[in-house]
Amino acid sequence: MKTKFIFTFFVALLFNMVEVKAQGQQGNRQLFSTDFWERRNTYIKAEVGLTTDEAGKFIPLENEFKQKIFEVGRECRSVTRESQNKQKMTDAEYLQLIDCYIDTRMREAQIEKEYFEKFKKVITPEKIHKYQEADAKFSRELVNNVRRTPTDRNNTNRPANRNNTNQSGNRR
Repeated sequence: MKTKFIFTFFVALLFNMVEVKAQGQQGNRQLFSTDFWERRNTYIKAEVGLTTDEAGKFIPLENEFKQKIFEVGRECRSVTRESQNKQKMTDAEYLQLIDCYIDTRMREAQIEKEYFEKFKKVITPEKIHKYQEADAKFSRELVNNVRRTPTDRNNTNRPANRNNTNQSGNRR
């Protein structure tokens, strides 16, 4: 359960890192581009095996869920950014940062519970589980693509299986 919270918080932070200005909007910011959401939603539909009817009900609900999770973390991300700019922090500032993080995780868990109850009304528990796996997989792939340099992204000779071993074969 703790892993879910950490992952959800990480995804919210990831959304903040790659937030872009939407095309055609005057000064309003939108979470990612329309193209990103289309790619993500297509990926989720395919990985989960959603029918057209299920996708029509589930995808807007899921997008709303992701937006709420992102909004919950906004204040904490702001506090985190401020703390990174400080040379030395006081114990009170560290406690504020810790409390903010814990409060954010708790609020995210409440939202997650609320939306998973809504998800149960439109797709099966099996598909909800597949959605969780697909969402995590999509996020991992997104992070890996962000981490790689443009040269690395085009390198077709990279190893297909990365199993976290070093050259001597030992796990890191």
